[in-house]
Amino acid sequence: MVNVHQELTAAAVREGMAYDRYLLGLPERESDVRWNHRVDRMMKESRLPLEKTMDRFEMKRLPPKAAHQVNALLDGSFLERRENIMAFGNPGSGKTHLVCAIGQALIRQGHKVYFTTCGLLVQELLPAKRDLQLPRMLKRLSKYDALIISNLPFSKWEAIFKDPMVTAAAIDRLVHHCVILELNIGSYRMSAAKKKAAEAVV
Repeated sequence: MVNVHQELTAAAVREGMAYDRYLLGLPERESDVRWNHRVDRMMKESRLPLEKTMDRFEMKRLPPKAAHQVNALLDGSFLERRENIMAFGNPGSGKTHLVCAIGQALIRQGHKVYFTTCGLLVQELLPAKRDLQLPRMLKRLSKYDALIISNLPFSKWEAIFKDPMVTAAAIDRLVHHCVILELNIGSYRMSAAKKKAAEAVV
């Protein structure tokens, strides 16, 4: 309040603001500042690539079904239903960008989100299991409302888990009660490179 009262006082004088509205405005402004600071902290803690936002994702490239699914996911209600989200598509089609953008939208709604890759997560889980610290690590991860895991193709999972049955069980667990985003579109990186090359020629 100390930081904003002079600005709000000046605005109240200019606009002829009523006393009760002026007094209410002080805690409202403080609440807004606190909320913005909280969102900033959660963004940093999430490890999300902050450049991957919905504003920078070309929704018009998505098939109609996928676009409808994305718009439905942005309200965060799938978290209450405990649904997994899996995105499939060609390399460079924007899978990681899209799920990270959804993650940022969730954070702005107050949800805690954490981003990692499948390889890094397994590298952390295996030593934790060996050192009998797995429950502690799982408890740390459980504080997040959503985990965003950048995955390898299923065909390469066995190289990580070293066991076909464990691999099959992991995949089965993920696809159970799952929303599947099919990004059947070409590579965004490839089309952007071709466009840049064409502009350079012109």
